[in-house]
Amino acid sequence: MKLFYKRLHPDAKMPVYATPGAAAADLCAVLDAPLTLMPGGRAVLPTGLAVQLPGPQFVALVCARSGLAAKHGLTLSNGVGVIDSDYRGEIRVGLINLGPEAYTVRPGERIAQLMVLPVSRPVFAETDRLTDTARGAGGFGSTGRG
Repeated sequence: MKLFYKRLHPDAKMPVYATPGAAAADLCAVLDAPLTLMPGGRAVLPTGLAVQLPGPQFVALVCARSGLAAKHGLTLSNGVGVIDSDYRGEIRVGLINLGPEAYTVRPGERIAQLMVLPVSRPVFAETDRLTDTARGAGGFGSTGRG
């Protein structure tokens, strides 16, 4: 599959897979100057890119970079960003600093990952009864510790 992208800013970097086995490509910040996020601080950072998914059978997901999250507490403010197949605007990344220290994002720094996945669009059908399972309605923590 080819994923067409458009550079909206001259400093925008093409999404790149960091390793041959990477499932997602890195997205980089397009900033005129470094941006410091204080603990609890949030910002929406531009990537300077727009994408064209092949059709409604695909979605692009913007995910956190695990190293930034684990080492610095920097993660996505919305959990996961969803880019629908008909969206043609700039990919922007909402970040929040959940860490105890300020973090400075540098221009061109890798801030998130872009993953393209197939979409299943089921037809929703209401029912009065769902099939029984061994788990049943057991929710948070019902299958073991945590």
